Amino acid sequence: MILYFVAVFTGLIVLLWSADQFVGGAAKLARHLGMTPLLIGMLIVGFGTSAPEMVVSALASIQGNPGLALGNAYGSNIANIGLILGITALISPIAVHSAILKKELPFLSGITTLVIFLLLDKNLNRYDAWIFLVIFFGFMGWSVWVGRNSPEDSLADEVSASEFNGEKNQSIKRNIFDIFLGLLLLISSSKILVWGAVEIARKAGVSDLMIGLTVVAIGTSLPELASSVAAIRRKETDIAVGNVIGSNLFNTLVVVGIAGSIMPFRVPDEVLSRDMLTMGILTISLFIFGYGFKGVGRINRIEGAILLAAYLSYTGLVIAQAINQQAPPAPN
Repeated sequence: MILYFVAVFTGLIVLLWSADQFVGGAAKLARHLGMTPLLIGMLIVGFGTSAPEMVVSALASIQGNPGLALGNAYGSNIANIGLILGITALISPIAVHSAILKKELPFLSGITTLVIFLLLDKNLNRYDAWIFLVIFFGFMGWSVWVGRNSPEDSLADEVSASEFNGEKNQSIKRNIFDIFLGLLLLISSSKILVWGAVEIARKAGVSDLMIGLTVVAIGTSLPELASSVAAIRRKETDIAVGNVIGSNLFNTLVVVGIAGSIMPFRVPDEVLSRDMLTMGILTISLFIFGYGFKGVGRINRIEGAILLAAYLSYTGLVIAQAINQQAPPAPN
């Protein structure tokens, strides 16, 4: 069992480092190619932090572990809002100035509602997966249009100051090297992580869904936590929220879409009644807290504490149900 925990821990460390290499190289290459800071912030930085979830879920689906794939995606979404934004808001209240992010908040809420509706039949088939991917690429097209036609936005200023300070002279060859090295290590570390997580679940007698919702989801969400806390310390609050919105959109549409297109599978009952319900409630809460109907959106410390408490309660419920499922039946 120790070997499997070492595999998970090592896989996570390499996974997070390689994701940082990949995203950093991609962002700087995009800058060299003339992409605006706003577009980089919306597409590469926001979605790039979901690279660990995408690779882990794809490999889990290929290897016949759909519970791990689904748990990783939805567990990461729940962790992004409840754990990451909760902790970040407790450190310092989060203000949402960006007009772009205020357009994405209702879109994320609508997409979450649509996904729940499509999976009510408890099956993720290829048609569902293709719908998710088509919506995502449509959103990508909208993002490109907005990035080209709305160059002035607070998110663009924060991305420009954060991602490229002191590194504008890095060569294109170095950027490409970082991208390929990051991608290579992403895939190899994900394989180690998935192997270790599946073996832990098998040895402990719990489902791979439970491991995906807790250990793997928290681990693959660490890039969002690190970048959000760093953004708050630099007073770049729009990046903190943008990371979570972009990551959750990517997880909901692409991560689940890729997993379902590789291997359709049945959605466990508890995913609908517990995990997707929690994800939906937290997403709506983020919209209500962060939208700012009469001005600048703001997630204060009290709201951050509510989000964090909701996440801790949810995690406790997942663990308690897993323990109950392991308990032997009571004697007659």
